[in-house]
Amino acid sequence: MNAPALMPRSCAPHAFSLGRLALVCDLSGVLCLPDEDALLVADLHFEKGSSRARRGFLLPPYDTRDTLSRLAAVIAAHDPRRVIAMGDSFHDPHAAQRLCAEDREALAGLMRGREWLWLTGNHDPDAPAGIGGDAAAEIEVAGVRLRHEPSTAPGPEIAGHLHPVAKVVGRGGRVRRRCFATSGERCVMPAFGAYAGGLNVRDPAFAPLFPDGLVARVIGRERVYGVGAGMLAGD
Repeated sequence: MNAPALMPRSCAPHAFSLGRLALVCDLSGVLCLPDEDALLVADLHFEKGSSRARRGFLLPPYDTRDTLSRLAAVIAAHDPRRVIAMGDSFHDPHAAQRLCAEDREALAGLMRGREWLWLTGNHDPDAPAGIGGDAAAEIEVAGVRLRHEPSTAPGPEIAGHLHPVAKVVGRGGRVRRRCFATSGERCVMPAFGAYAGGLNVRDPAFAPLFPDGLVARVIGRERVYGVGAGMLAGD
């Protein structure tokens, strides 16, 4: 992705804050909370491939392994004290049971020695059985509400669910990238899962969440770009 004049470098588009919470956008698509020594990851969708296969869609069954491998690299880089998975970590209520032994052990290795919280989502409304960690519908960290589905309730909030992507119009043409959809009150995180897909931030689903507009913190190859509405295209 070319680097058009989207936002002054002094604005550091990879770093921002909601309320009292400092946040850093990682190129992997996770959010780092440096003051909390924590990492947020949204929409892992483990075992989506096997779920789709049961419905007759033939997809390579390696999405969970790929997602775990990328998550392992992020955790190795940051070594957080706490990981919060922001819901839809498992693609359906039985997905945890379909994890193969190798993937189950890989996940256990990532969880070992740190706090791990599963926020429940619309795909996984209950805590994953036999996986470990704690579970909750939503929590508050430094005055910021963390939940799976974004709401229009007042107060700062971080959520997932919508899998935001941005189509950016620049000098080099158009590119479509995952992004963090943000405002002064809200952040909707990109999906991390290999088969998760994405929804354009110009979709009407985002409008009630960002009535005064949003900044798309777009994940490039080497850095995060802050992109205003004027450079965002619809699908």
